[in-house]
Amino acid sequence: MTHTPCDPTVPLWPTAQELPTDRELERLSEVFKIFSDGSRLRIISALISQELCVADLAEQLGMSQSAVSHQLRLLRNAHLVKTRREGKSIFYSLDDDHVVSILSQGLAHIRHTGR
Repeated sequence: MTHTPCDPTVPLWPTAQELPTDRELERLSEVFKIFSDGSRLRIISALISQELCVADLAEQLGMSQSAVSHQLRLLRNAHLVKTRREGKSIFYSLDDDHVVSILSQGLAHIRHTGR
């Protein structure tokens, strides 16, 4: 069975070779699940401009240290935050600029659509 494009003057994109693999889509779905929680989004937002320890995050966000630690563990397992140890303290920061980009694109989308 062959597919006839709706507009034959416009090439189909992406090509089959450019489409994400099933495994990539599964992993992407897991990343978006992590982004689907308001507490985790608040933590990510707090870490955009500086690294913070659990106590400082809890204070800034009005959450318990236990709740913050739980969410940080999930964020860390998803490679969205990383840690740095200084003596007995552990500081958390965003893993890389992609995390900020994902958050920024999501915000731009909801602000653009007005929802």
